[in-house]
Amino acid sequence: MFQLAVICALLVTCGLGSPASWRKPRLLDGRIVGGVDAKIEDHPYQLSFQQYGQHFCGAAMISSKWAITAAHCIGSSTKYYRVSAGSSNKSNGTQYAIASMIRHPKFDSYAIDFDLALLELDSDVEFHETVQPVSLPDSEVEAGTIVNVTGWGALRQGGSAARSLQRVSVQIVPRDLCAKAYKEFNVITQRMICAGDMAEGGKDSCQGDSGGPLVADGILYGIVSWGYGCAKPGFPGVYTNVADFREWIRGETGI
Repeated sequence: MFQLAVICALLVTCGLGSPASWRKPRLLDGRIVGGVDAKIEDHPYQLSFQQYGQHFCGAAMISSKWAITAAHCIGSSTKYYRVSAGSSNKSNGTQYAIASMIRHPKFDSYAIDFDLALLELDSDVEFHETVQPVSLPDSEVEAGTIVNVTGWGALRQGGSAARSLQRVSVQIVPRDLCAKAYKEFNVITQRMICAGDMAEGGKDSCQGDSGGPLVADGILYGIVSWGYGCAKPGFPGVYTNVADFREWIRGETGI
């Protein structure tokens, strides 16, 4: 009962709260905790996924026509959504309407598993210095790798969303250690990877960062998915393991 209540507090699919309050299901929560201001030129794949004109999740550009986000970030008609590209300020980018959304058919909103969705834009994006696609992985990122997470989510748990893009660098946590950390809350599956500072906390994604990218060396290894609180010691952030969905993405998009 406790687990369900905590997860639903941040899940878009639960229909609770306002768009600005969601991130990963913390357990889902939107802004980066312990990060620094980031330039969109350094993360040109970063998108603001907006509903009713407000940022509520992140997304990443994977081609001129397709973007990727978390499955828990979608649930309404495409007409209510836009993505904004090309600006460090979430309100100043170029907006694109959504032609279709493909949520993974096995998405489980209770277990927060298979938390991946594809966004087909209604027009091709013109690439330039501040708008570029991110590469997709051929294999899962290794434990111990330092990765960057970006977004406009909360700067602290329960705080307001950031206006300027934020970045935090965290370390991939071995799956077995992550599973032990969350054994009382949720199952860590092969579709999930974990990242954070297990000992001290202080660095993490947060409400409003859901659906945003976890990247290393220009490769999209993870999508912000869920976690317990934001930046809590002993509880790393949990991310969708993009490598595990590589064939599904290719089958749906041709990418």
